[in-house]
Amino acid sequence: MYPQPVERLVTELGRLPGIGSRTAQRLAFHILRASDEEAAALADSIREVKDRVGECERCFNLADRPLCPICEDPRRDDSVICVVEEPSDVLPMERTHEYRGRYHVLGGALSPIDGVDVDDLHIAELYARIAEAQSSVSEVVLATNPTTTGEATALHLAAALRERSPDVAVTRLASGLPVGADLEYADEVTLGKAFAGRRAL
Repeated sequence: MYPQPVERLVTELGRLPGIGSRTAQRLAFHILRASDEEAAALADSIREVKDRVGECERCFNLADRPLCPICEDPRRDDSVICVVEEPSDVLPMERTHEYRGRYHVLGGALSPIDGVDVDDLHIAELYARIAEAQSSVSEVVLATNPTTTGEATALHLAAALRERSPDVAVTRLASGLPVGADLEYADEVTLGKAFAGRRAL
């Protein structure tokens, strides 16, 4: 239907998460209409991000240097480590302006059914970080996703950390009703979590 290079571009764009075939076609035609400079800038930025961006040596967040900007920031609180599944989970936490500690990115969640085991994630590195810091780490916040695999990962980490570092407090992000939501639209699990995590006013 289209020239082969256009078909290939549509196919490649369609591989991106959340991009269906129609959106891929619209994006392909937008790129075709763009100036040579704009198209080249897009291609260069993709090439550059693949060439230059890797993992932070300490927390495994995205970095274009040995350490990410958060690990390099001396103003951050070294006593608290927030554990997340993916680098994309760090940005929403930072947007809250509520957390000023450090991060540790696991690189996924435990899922034996998908073949993701302890050795496939940055779990050993987390234990090593805490042991290396000795008494300076006082709390580990488990901010894995509230999914089956995320919950399983949090439970595994909590049990291991209690055994390895009994002096370190292990906490979990609260979950429940989103602000502005109506009770009638809440599912039973979310409402149950909200009840379990209720607090005094």
